[in-house]
Amino acid sequence: MSEKKTNLVDLGFMDARIKLIDIAAFLDRIDRHDQSDDYRVSALKGAFPELLSSETGRAARVLDLLSDQSTEPVNESNIQGAFGAPSPEQ
Repeated sequence: MSEKKTNLVDLGFMDARIKLIDIAAFLDRIDRHDQSDDYRVSALKGAFPELLSSETGRAARVLDLLSDQSTEPVNESNIQGAFGAPSPEQ
């Protein structure tokens, strides 16, 4: 008996499409308000080439690009939360 193969495109395409349009709209808003020089926007744009890669592991590489790579603990945090991209000061 053969099993029917799950069509991953049918399952995930619309969700991915929505996310891509959301990113495009976010970048349009950033440009309209002249805030494209923020390091987080630069980090986000820097991860885009990974989306076009045909190598497996894209998600891990994007996460790595948008993660703080420092290994030394801080004595005291001046915020409660995260910025979502590594600070250029690191």
